[in-house]
Amino acid sequence: MAASAGANRTTEGGPTAESGLRAALHVLDHEAGALRQLLANLEVEPDRSRLGQALDILLAVAGRVIVTGMGKSGHIARKIAATLASTGTPAQFVHPGEASHGDMGMITAADAVIALSNSGETSELADLITYSRRWRIPLIAITSRRESTLGGAADVTLALPPTGEAGALGLAPTTSTTMMLALGDAIAVGLLERKGFSAADFRQLHPGGKLGQQLLRVADLMHVGAELPLIDTTAPMSQAIIEMSAKTFGCVGVTDAAGTLVGIVTDGDLRRHMGADLLAQKVADVMTRQPLTITSQALAAEALRVMNEKSITSLFVVDGKRAAGIIRLHDCLRAGVA
Repeated sequence: MAASAGANRTTEGGPTAESGLRAALHVLDHEAGALRQLLANLEVEPDRSRLGQALDILLAVAGRVIVTGMGKSGHIARKIAATLASTGTPAQFVHPGEASHGDMGMITAADAVIALSNSGETSELADLITYSRRWRIPLIAITSRRESTLGGAADVTLALPPTGEAGALGLAPTTSTTMMLALGDAIAVGLLERKGFSAADFRQLHPGGKLGQQLLRVADLMHVGAELPLIDTTAPMSQAIIEMSAKTFGCVGVTDAAGTLVGIVTDGDLRRHMGADLLAQKVADVMTRQPLTITSQALAAEALRVMNEKSITSLFVVDGKRAAGIIRLHDCLRAGVA
């Protein structure tokens, strides 16, 4: 019986592999169109101002942004809360059903609420809406129906365009949740920009994995203090070679009386000046002036790029004009910077 039913799926007039492929592509086209419509709405008044008001409310929050929703909207709410938290806006997902059974205590007067519901009539949100109104907790609604219970109760309602769900049946949450997700991303990035959230801040919240490696700064990897190979301009080359051998960086930085990094002596410089009098020469006569440097706050990836482009294995780090450290190509590679 099962085999017969499977065979019938490719008979004339029935579903085929091609029809399934066309349906899948139609979903992408439909959802892309919905996102374009959402953008078009938010670019003009009054929706543009409403989005700005939502950002103002969330920027002023002293506590956390509580994101809530039921069913598929709840899954999107969890992701929005995670995105907000990872971009510098403290946020937490609260399940509306659990909120009615004690978790309402997670929400304080210092918080703000973003509630997601396509219809705006999700019954599980009723207690949470009432709670936010009672304690004057700012409420931002994301819904397809501005005139719904949720939309009418909210301080700001961000309405999704009425594009309908994707697919022949148009029943499963697809397009609506895609727009909710995109709008959540837009809010998170808008707040990130308003707060001046930097790459350094981002790394503090993403210390692990590839992202953390990409955001490492030179200061995180450089060698400092007694490890630094430094020599004075007036010193003889014999002393410079001893310093180079002791510190094993294949080079030595040259500083003047004020401590300014004015040059560098490398293995290449030694070969170019090789002669009977090399050890008696002054460092200033052998060094390469105006060496390549980098600041401690630069990304380690930038230091790696410079070393690769210039075919060098070490790079001095400066604070102003003074040598503050040194970073090696191998330091970057060992840390996973690429």
